[in-house]
Amino acid sequence: MGSHLAIDLLDASQVGEARRAVARLSQSLGFDEETSGRAALVATELGTNLVRHAHGGRLMLAARHDLPTGGGVEMLSVDEGPGMADLAACRRDGYSSGGTPGTGLGAIERMSDEFSITSTPGRGTIAVARVFAQRRAVASGSFRAAGLSTCAPGETVCGDAYALRINGASASVVVADGLGHGPGAAEASLAAVKVFDTAADGASPAQILERSHAALRVTRGAAAAVAQLDAARGTVVFAGAGNIAGRIISGVDDRSLLSQHGTVGLQIRRIQEASYEWPAHALVVLHSDGVASRWTLADTPGLLQSDPLVIAAWLLREHSRGRDDATVVVIRRS
Repeated sequence: MGSHLAIDLLDASQVGEARRAVARLSQSLGFDEETSGRAALVATELGTNLVRHAHGGRLMLAARHDLPTGGGVEMLSVDEGPGMADLAACRRDGYSSGGTPGTGLGAIERMSDEFSITSTPGRGTIAVARVFAQRRAVASGSFRAAGLSTCAPGETVCGDAYALRINGASASVVVADGLGHGPGAAEASLAAVKVFDTAADGASPAQILERSHAALRVTRGAAAAVAQLDAARGTVVFAGAGNIAGRIISGVDDRSLLSQHGTVGLQIRRIQEASYEWPAHALVVLHSDGVASRWTLADTPGLLQSDPLVIAAWLLREHSRGRDDATVVVIRRS
């Protein structure tokens, strides 16, 4: 999965920077003029909302080549502003809270091919908008998945890494956290992702971790976990070593996926796999220890039904420890 370009939106002059960045991403994806213009307008509205209503925030931008629509531009808006008490009203075209024409959220949703938002008064707003190269309904597939990583303070390279592989009704995910942070940690976590990416179809989570253990011996080592998900059977097979947390969570149940002690590339016992039931309405969440382990989605109305990227961003905003690299991956069955 590609990384996001983060742009802090603190004043109106930075809205143009975001718009130009989206234009570059659109060009790289071969957007036509109309689609490029639509993506630029979405970026402008998101950025303007951050400056005008949230009094600052961050816009995170990415070119997504893994969509069933010829690719698309993904725009994630995250703030810690005043939030919205009546989100439904704010999403209607023509609604205004400050004497403006009121085309902000309504226009963003109308011009986007996908849009999801959560907002809590006093805690801020998170929204994701996607514009596709081809404006048509997205094939639903069996999964919706997203991941997000942030660097440790003062670092420009993230020592965490993750990868997703989706094939029909089955999917696999790896999350790795190199020891420490900076380039050395990144080398270790990316080595684990390389093993995952090159593993043959049918390789089990335990086999992938065992091969990663051999490959990471020349690095400083990493905590790592691999999960295989089967939508048809409703199961998750999981194996992990070190402090990668996994949970299957819904509005009625919350079950942890257990990693064993050890460090991939340094010292691990024989890798053990466990199989878990995956209810149709439940999310699978994996995250590194840069995110505090005690969190709940239940105290934010509507969050459980939000886009996986919105949920990942919410977890990072609310529960990042703030002193280490942090990664969250969220997967739901369609």
